[in-house]
Amino acid sequence: MAAHQAVGVVELSSIGVGYRIQDEMLKAASVELLLARTICSGKYFIVVGGSVSDVEAAVAAGLELADEAVIDHLMVANVHESVFPALGQSVVLAADEVGALGVVETFSGTSVLAGADAAAKAARVTLFRIHVAMALGGKGLLLMTGTVADVTAGVRAAAEEARKRGLLVSEVVIPRPSRELFAEYI
Repeated sequence: MAAHQAVGVVELSSIGVGYRIQDEMLKAASVELLLARTICSGKYFIVVGGSVSDVEAAVAAGLELADEAVIDHLMVANVHESVFPALGQSVVLAADEVGALGVVETFSGTSVLAGADAAAKAARVTLFRIHVAMALGGKGLLLMTGTVADVTAGVRAAAEEARKRGLLVSEVVIPRPSRELFAEYI
């Protein structure tokens, strides 16, 4: 995924409405579709990237048409560049990059993206996975690594974002995780 100035997310309760909103967002502004798919449990999730003004216009157009189908939405200007590779699940960790493990679990994919950006901006952490809703019952999952202090600060920042939205499930810091927890990333 290419780096963008901003990211916009719309999470919907209807798959059919989701397709219509996706089309509307892409026609409303010059944005790149980063992710659009059905997610558990029968929801539709759309992520676009681009300039701040284009993402704002795309999200606004989608929200205007979506009515009561909107579960959650987000627009982050100056999104941290580490969010995109983690969302694309393309991060590979070197063995010497593995430190403490931070886990933030949310009730929505939108809130986990907000948390990931907050974590990356708050601390020197490596975001290595942002998992959105598939096989998670509609939840979001964020994994990060770094020093214990940085992971603690990152988890705290991400959890606070989700907590403000009323969507935090759990926040965990494991200071000395076993290597097996990172097996698929190293």
